[in-house]
Amino acid sequence: MANQKEFDYILPGRAESYWLATTPESNYPALHGDIHVDIAIIGGGIVGLTTAYLLKEAGFSSIAVIEAGHILRGVTGHTTAKVTSQHHLIYDRLISKFGKRQAQQYAESNQAAIEKIDSIVNSRQIDCDFVRKPAYVYAGSGDSTGKIQKEVQAARQLGLPASFEEKLPLPFETYGAVRFSNQAQFHPTKYLNALTGEIHGDGCHIFEKTRALKIEGENPTTVTTDKGTVTAQKVIQATHYPIHDKPGMFFQRLYQSRSYVLGIRIRDPFPDGMFINAEEPARSLRSQRTDGGELVLVTGEGHRTGEEENETVHYQNLEKWVRSIYSVDSVDYRWSTQDTISVDHVPYIGRLTSDNDNIFLATGFKKWGMTTGTVAAMIITDMILGRSNPWEEVYDPSRFKPVESAKTLISQAIEATKGLVGDRILPTHKEASDIAPGGGAIVKIEGERVAAYRDQNGTLHTLDPSCKHMGCIVSWNDAERTWDCPCHGSRYNATGEVIHSPAVYGLSEKKVKK
Repeated sequence: MANQKEFDYILPGRAESYWLATTPESNYPALHGDIHVDIAIIGGGIVGLTTAYLLKEAGFSSIAVIEAGHILRGVTGHTTAKVTSQHHLIYDRLISKFGKRQAQQYAESNQAAIEKIDSIVNSRQIDCDFVRKPAYVYAGSGDSTGKIQKEVQAARQLGLPASFEEKLPLPFETYGAVRFSNQAQFHPTKYLNALTGEIHGDGCHIFEKTRALKIEGENPTTVTTDKGTVTAQKVIQATHYPIHDKPGMFFQRLYQSRSYVLGIRIRDPFPDGMFINAEEPARSLRSQRTDGGELVLVTGEGHRTGEEENETVHYQNLEKWVRSIYSVDSVDYRWSTQDTISVDHVPYIGRLTSDNDNIFLATGFKKWGMTTGTVAAMIITDMILGRSNPWEEVYDPSRFKPVESAKTLISQAIEATKGLVGDRILPTHKEASDIAPGGGAIVKIEGERVAAYRDQNGTLHTLDPSCKHMGCIVSWNDAERTWDCPCHGSRYNATGEVIHSPAVYGLSEKKVKK
């Protein structure tokens, strides 16, 4: 097990998202006691805050946003912040599996989300580095050229600003690309921090350090938190992965994936555009203007949450790849992010179930949450206002596409079963004494499986490794020093406190002889 110095050597750069490093941490109050509001929104990321902003703008004066930690410190604060309707190679598949009409809804809604963000930035004069850029998916090998050409054809059928490009301004060979013109990128926390100033006050609230624990009842609905209750006519789950996931069986229809980001400085100017390859492993590139010059964000190495024992290798792979194509002056930042993916790769946005008019959710954005999260806010706002929305059908959480979903549902069930019985997460040390400071592992002590972490002072913390969501066995993430669940993606810090839902309670302490 690596010690602290080895960790610092293996993982270069500051261990923080650039977005969070360059915006101040918020300081909204926690909930104290019980309140009644018209709208309760669980989650303080792009979906929750944009929805609160749009609803208040539409005339609602009693809204509560509930955030377990600090707003924007979750998935939204760890994005690569592309504002684009180009979601990898999606449109040819959407036409094939969903039909042209619903593929059109997906295309139009994400184009509209770009314009909505642009409109808000301009109307509120928000300084958030919003800039229009072309977005490219390129073929990294000749085998992918045909897929690129099909995607161009499909996207153009749907009226998207797509074209085929033979050559790209990248320092390695490519084999054609689909280009979407007039897309965008921005600084997400600067943008959303500006919206919070419009939300909080005049009967509307943002409550931080207030964890939602359960949702009960209809008309009204009560959200029980660790600081009191919020009773509302409408409740919106904007928690990335819904904490209330049994109605609708979302735990069977979602899984979570991790990917990695390096923020680097290179010697040559970065070309105009945002780039991602068509193959696996993913390699995504975009630049960001900073006070210290241009920062290039290098992203990729995705894998299912909790399935790997050595996650430091993903940062190493990204660094090795980018150094092979650019002269790198420094690696300034590193961070990881988590994405929720639906079985048919289209988000679930709308009513929790078809017969529930009071609880809404937005989840499954895959890796494109800046636009689809904004789409979610627009759709749910229309639903609450009783307005017809032209895109809600394709995102309906009650949908089921047998051809597209069946194989993934079976795979999801198999993965969850492995996590429940712990087949994949075998003890990695014979003795807890093998764990060095800063390290963790699943070990066996007195015949029982234990999640053990040794802090920098040498104290061993021992936890029950059963995830509080549905009892799967967590695994140790050596890159982030967290406990990650391989079944549904819950994550906990080294001492067992919840980082990512669907779990809402921390891992239990397990008393053992040390």
